[in-house]
Amino acid sequence: MKITLSWLKDHLDTEATLNEVVDTLTMIGLEVESVDDKAALKPFVIARVLTAEKHPDADRLKVLMVDTGSGEPIQVVCGAPNARAGLRGAFAAPGTYIPGIDTTLSVGKIRGVESHGMMCSERELQLSDEHTGIIELPEDAPVGESFASWAKLDDPVIEIGLTPNRPDCTGVYGIARDLAAAGLGRLKDKVIEPVRGAGECPVKVHIEDPDLCRVFALRLVRGVKNGPSPKWMQQRLTAIGLRPINALVDITNYLTFDRGRPLHVFDAAKVKGDLVVRRAVAGETLLALDGRKYMLGGEMCVIADDNGVESIAGVMGGEHSGCDENTTDVLIEAAVWEPSNIARTGRDLGIITDARYRNERGIDPAFNEAGMELATRLVMELCGGKPTETFTAGRPYDPSERKSVSFPFTEVQRLTGLEVSKQESLSILSRLGFEPQGDADVVDVIVPSWRPDIDGKADLVEEVMRIYGVNRIEPQAMVSKDAVGGRMLTNAQLRTRAAKRALAVRGMMEAVTWSFIPEAHARLFSGNRKVLKLSNPIAADMTAMRPSLLPGLLTAVQRNADRGFADVALFEVSDTYEGEGPDEQRRVAGGIRRGTARLSGNGRHWSGNTPAVNVFVAKADALAVLEACGAPVDKLQVETGGPSWYHPGRSGTIKLGPKNILGTFGEFHPLALEELDVSGPLCGFEIFIDAIPEPKARPTRTKPRLDVSPFQAVKRDFAFVVDKEVEAAALIRAAAAADRKLITEVSLFDIFEGESIGAGKKSLAIEVTIQPVERTLTEEDFEALAAALVENVQKQTGGELRSS
Repeated sequence: MKITLSWLKDHLDTEATLNEVVDTLTMIGLEVESVDDKAALKPFVIARVLTAEKHPDADRLKVLMVDTGSGEPIQVVCGAPNARAGLRGAFAAPGTYIPGIDTTLSVGKIRGVESHGMMCSERELQLSDEHTGIIELPEDAPVGESFASWAKLDDPVIEIGLTPNRPDCTGVYGIARDLAAAGLGRLKDKVIEPVRGAGECPVKVHIEDPDLCRVFALRLVRGVKNGPSPKWMQQRLTAIGLRPINALVDITNYLTFDRGRPLHVFDAAKVKGDLVVRRAVAGETLLALDGRKYMLGGEMCVIADDNGVESIAGVMGGEHSGCDENTTDVLIEAAVWEPSNIARTGRDLGIITDARYRNERGIDPAFNEAGMELATRLVMELCGGKPTETFTAGRPYDPSERKSVSFPFTEVQRLTGLEVSKQESLSILSRLGFEPQGDADVVDVIVPSWRPDIDGKADLVEEVMRIYGVNRIEPQAMVSKDAVGGRMLTNAQLRTRAAKRALAVRGMMEAVTWSFIPEAHARLFSGNRKVLKLSNPIAADMTAMRPSLLPGLLTAVQRNADRGFADVALFEVSDTYEGEGPDEQRRVAGGIRRGTARLSGNGRHWSGNTPAVNVFVAKADALAVLEACGAPVDKLQVETGGPSWYHPGRSGTIKLGPKNILGTFGEFHPLALEELDVSGPLCGFEIFIDAIPEPKARPTRTKPRLDVSPFQAVKRDFAFVVDKEVEAAALIRAAAAADRKLITEVSLFDIFEGESIGAGKKSLAIEVTIQPVERTLTEEDFEALAAALVENVQKQTGGELRSS
């Protein structure tokens, strides 16, 4: 939003300097992004050409003697065709920066004749694109005075970065109102007198969908003469970056910035029949005022007549009904549109206009009629004509619709720390246009029509705070509620980082895959759960939320294989989605290994080829993650079998107790790989990080004492014959449970099956580490421990100690 200082003072009676205005704007929440104080135009002065002689060596150049009001005449070489004696224009001395040509002048010779400056054109001063000759000023232009000051071009331009919640400040008047409330001056609140019309407006308006347009006002002005707008209006529009077009169009642009009230004008001779506000028919087109043809969608709001679409409502008018120098009868439109529809239409069509900027934020509905009267009066003043009465369709503004917000004054101190008296708070709200009802400790405040962003008491606190002064809030040190050096990360964050480190150490590379996957892949890995489908997928093959990390990782591994990287190991620690609720989102660590991508290396080697990955590699990865995340690895149970996407005989499930599943691992089922169009030796795993129990709170964060036994550890081997269905893990748990104080480790080192063992049997050999703690064990102690171990294994697994 750009404004000029003189434009602001049209609505604000103040003696404040530019710096005071800028500081106050930023202080009250209207952040100033840039200020152009027009310093670049200050060096230019008004000068008079005394003589203009032909250049001795150039037919198109002239040698001028110029009076700049500083004493002796100055010699200037000029090529402008209108350079002549007696002409008054803008002169630039050596050392002056010329913004239009990005050049700093210096004394130079042009065809052998010295030139000590230049007479400037409008383009060289960035006043317009005119460059056919130098600027010609009237005879009464005072020689020697500042050109910018005399031409009123030294008006500073202030650019404000508005937040979307402040539609009231999209006009200069609204900004002046805020500054007046902040005590920087008095608001010139002039009454807008209605214009008396003669007869009814012959063109009527029909609103087919009231949800699109609240109110639509239309008025015909006959007998206008459309030409250039006055110089003062052109200067203001040019200063804020708008190109003057003609008086009728410039009036609508001027009021858009002056009052934040977008308007539109139709050439009445080009409008056929009544106007209709409706939704566009899909496929309709409009040649807009920017010269582009737009294809309209069925949800877009348009203004149409018997000819078809004449305007994209609230965004841009059509070329067909636009006003030009031949316009004699003009229809002025002022309407209040549905903001969300305007925003969607502008976004879909890619149109950014000043009208859309304001309409999508919300127009003050109470100013619709006044805006029409103001526009009519300007048209009559600048273009003449006789207006009709205003035809209004829809629902005009009713003051009883204003919102009322309950406001306890104590909230100001509670939310901001400022101690603002009740009287001061009431005064601030009143100056901003709010209407407090009474002066009790809690009052109802009527919200003005131009503040649609005010919904609750916190919004009113913000209004009081920004006007009273954010700079008055005393800085305070933050109160530390935790001990110094307290942990900053949650357990979930710590475990996520630990899982990533553990897998990276094991030679796997981190991948980031899409949370959206094809629905067929989601069904394959959903485990018979409902697939969470997207209502607005970003692509045709990304229609469901992933219930598992494995589909994305498998396809990523295959893409690497297709490009020649067959032995690859990828992992990801992220979220999976099993439903719409927050409790159905899980934090998972998953990984995939392909080919020979083992921890020990991959590929061919002279010492022996690396075998392909298998279920045991995936199991090792899964247990490494669990150990890094702090799971009690010694208490975990590993059961054969897993979800349907794993091979039934080469997969496993990791549990802690009968119901708490911590993860799954294994080689993949051939049918699952075929469905994903993935091939090769593959294994993978998933660990459910949020299923790992939280660690018990410790009285201290220091590490426990390291107790090292002074006695030598002893290792004994045992071999048991068990049924083939018995898992080795069950036998290991049974052996370790024989004496948890003395037995520190049990590991499996041999599996044997054969006729000598018996049909349906197998031999499992284990190594048991025995660590004495209190004394050296005797042979009797070892025999008693061995007997207890054998008895425990026999009781829990049915295994018999192998005799040979």
